[in-house]
Amino acid sequence: MKQAKRRIIPLALASTLTAVAFIGCKKKGDAISSAEQTDKKAGVAAPGIAETKAIAEEGFIYGLPLVMNYAVMNEFAVDTKSSQFKAPFNEINNEHRVATPEDTAVITPNSDTPYSMVWMDLRAEPMVISVPAVEKERYYSVQLIDGNTYNYGYIGSRATGNDPGDYLVVGPGWKGEMPAGIKKVFSSTTPFALTLFRTQLFNLGDMPNVVKVQAGYKAQPLSSFLKQPAPPAAPKIDFVRATTEGIKKTSTSIWTLPSSSSHHRRKTRRSAPNSPALVSDPARLSTSKTSLLNIKPRSYWR
Repeated sequence: MKQAKRRIIPLALASTLTAVAFIGCKKKGDAISSAEQTDKKAGVAAPGIAETKAIAEEGFIYGLPLVMNYAVMNEFAVDTKSSQFKAPFNEINNEHRVATPEDTAVITPNSDTPYSMVWMDLRAEPMVISVPAVEKERYYSVQLIDGNTYNYGYIGSRATGNDPGDYLVVGPGWKGEMPAGIKKVFSSTTPFALTLFRTQLFNLGDMPNVVKVQAGYKAQPLSSFLKQPAPPAAPKIDFVRATTEGIKKTSTSIWTLPSSSSHHRRKTRRSAPNSPALVSDPARLSTSKTSLLNIKPRSYWR
């Protein structure tokens, strides 16, 4: 209990000092207040300090999962020279082993559920995920994750049972009907989405049985499932490198399709008439406001 109190006191003190620091920033004649007055006189259409901070927070919350997920996708499905590369888009990769410290693209993967995975490109057409019959005592799951890192669906022991089945995964704006033979339709809010399969491993000698289950996992375009001609391929994308410099050079437009209500509110707020300088031309902000935008995200790493 004493140890807990010792931890709480410094945190409380730090919070108080931070609050005092921000309050102190608004004193008449300081750099930030002067910058606000300069902006007003110049007729710069930019938000005030408080709104700048709020938009910076929302922008960070909105953008972090998109950028981090893009980096994982780049390593797993785009950069064939990466040590973490698994397979091209829409092809399943089965790992016939447990995760080790060498698996660095994703933080702390399970070590008792060998993974299978497929990065789906849903632009041209939906994908069909098929699972085999899995013995009832063995846990397995298929986690469907969109570009926002939202889990938009699950297949497996807890969600759909251990019976075999075919499931349709569609991208944004898909208007088709559920085909015969499909058990359920899952909708991703982004055109690129990750599917993670986890298959329980009871012990090291059980790996051959896990491999048999993995062999029953399938991912195929809807046209293949229906034995119909494939639609035209989606346009080729020259993906930027998943580095700070690479991300800065592009708007990464493949991630501009999330449709959740919370993301829509944040996007609308950042592009509101009173904040164009934040959204389209940060250079138009005063130096003080730009500095505030740059340092604000650090508070989330506490």
